Amino acid sequence: MNILSYGLLALVSRTEASGYDLMLKIQPFWQAKHSQIYPLLGSMEEQGLLSAKWIQQADKPDKKLYSITPEGTLKLHEWLSEPTAPPVMRDEFNLKCFCIHLAEPSEVRRMFAERRKYHIDRMKYYKDIQVAIPAEHRHPGHIGFEDYILLQKAIMRTQASVDWIDWVEQEYGQWTAPV
Repeated sequence: MNILSYGLLALVSRTEASGYDLMLKIQPFWQAKHSQIYPLLGSMEEQGLLSAKWIQQADKPDKKLYSITPEGTLKLHEWLSEPTAPPVMRDEFNLKCFCIHLAEPSEVRRMFAERRKYHIDRMKYYKDIQVAIPAEHRHPGHIGFEDYILLQKAIMRTQASVDWIDWVEQEYGQWTAPV
């Protein structure tokens, strides 16, 4: 099984979901397309890790809802006990930063301003979600605690990115200011 399979099992361990719902829910953690997700769901169903039922809908196509089986829960527990791989980072912005010496100062400022706006917008998005999290979800043992701690990580990581951009702009400004 690959990491995406475990991620799908983890999501289904909370509540049954359709393939489309799973595609939307996995995006904050792992970039995946429906062309990857649906074959994995079918394979995990064949392996007995998931069960599925069809739901008839009046004005839409029928949908298939997946639930985790006891075998799937066991497989998820096994995966949790395995060592976790180091995080993978792919960020085009970082590669562009590596060659800003080739850019005009105005382009560098624009690039950083755009990235700051992106992070500020993300911060607002995360904070809006944070406000909606009930107090009881903020305690270990509640199934919502996982959402809460991952949201906190996103907020902290985003704030760190804004702080870093501020620092770079200050440093860069010292070297590119007119004499």
